[in-house]
Amino acid sequence: MNRIYLLFGEMGFQTTYYVTVNTLVIEQSAQEIRSLSMPRFVTWRGRRWLASDPDIIFLDSDYTGPATFSGDVTGRVYEGSTVTYVALQIAYHMGFEEVILTGVDHSFSIQGPPNVTVVSRGDDRDHFSPDYFGEGFRWQLPDLEASEHAYRMAHAAFEKDGRRVLDATKGGKLTVFPKVDFDRLFARI
Repeated sequence: MNRIYLLFGEMGFQTTYYVTVNTLVIEQSAQEIRSLSMPRFVTWRGRRWLASDPDIIFLDSDYTGPATFSGDVTGRVYEGSTVTYVALQIAYHMGFEEVILTGVDHSFSIQGPPNVTVVSRGDDRDHFSPDYFGEGFRWQLPDLEASEHAYRMAHAAFEKDGRRVLDATKGGKLTVFPKVDFDRLFARI
């Protein structure tokens, strides 16, 4: 999601899919997104920067209400104030029985009104890489309350269908999904 590709070298593998719905991320990272080789799910709002790429799957996603969980992403997809919520809806649509979250950003050192656009003045201390939203990068302050509401909708939708979402984030602050130990879970891999 978003700028995960900055971690590919350290991880030693690439993700199977890529998702982004934040227009500031898309605008400032379009060239990097174009260079990715996996299927990419991108909000329709990003088409002005990525329309020339025939391998991008554009989503009819929006951050305005109604706040819903969509099991069918061929129609409208509510963004829930976080790309992770969109990824959960895609995973549900694809039929995944179990989803394991890793690296969920649900705690930020920078404070301010939700969704206000800011410009980073130095290294990013809130993500896995200081370059994630590094100096000069424009981004919106998170809306953790709206994100949690969306996560609760995802949790309910998965549970209702006998599926589950687990959170293996090391030191993560999100409390909506059952926690699992990352090292123990991935030790067998």
